[in-house]
Amino acid sequence: MLNIALFGPPGAGKGTQSEKLIQKYNLLYISTGDILRKEIASGSELGKKINEITSQGHLVSDELIMQIIHKTIAESPHVNGILFDGFPRNLSQAKLLEELMEELQMPFTGVLSLEVPREELIARLINRGKVSGRSDDKEDVIIERLKEYESKTLPVAEYFTKKGNFHPVKGVGSLDEIFDRLVAEIEKHRK
Repeated sequence: MLNIALFGPPGAGKGTQSEKLIQKYNLLYISTGDILRKEIASGSELGKKINEITSQGHLVSDELIMQIIHKTIAESPHVNGILFDGFPRNLSQAKLLEELMEELQMPFTGVLSLEVPREELIARLINRGKVSGRSDDKEDVIIERLKEYESKTLPVAEYFTKKGNFHPVKGVGSLDEIFDRLVAEIEKHRK
């Protein structure tokens, strides 16, 4: 079973590469934003609780996020593993994720991190903003998002590096070249 987290700063190409990895390996895709929105839309008690928290501008607790992740995994028994997109985002989530995977007896393969130089990220995001019109793809906002990413995820990278399951992958080149590098890294570390 393949259980991986795909890391990378905004503009690294996580979304594009996630789609390709999901298809190749038949993985359950878990993006915390997506599963929170889905739970709210379901109208469940848990969804109502999440909506109450987020509508007041608060962040959902790590424990509540883990509850939803557990539920999402339990509802998808016929996959070959899981791809976590941009999760865990902090050290607490990293530890909780490991505990959950252990509890579910699903070995955690590791973190693949798309490594892209800062200048390239900024150029990609500015270009994406011109094409998509996304308001968060303006240079001053981009720089702030990159700082936020670096400050919050650096401890997570260090945590998994110490455990020997943090795997940087060069995130520059054609989509296929990057995908081939990700697949090669996955194949080296599959359990």
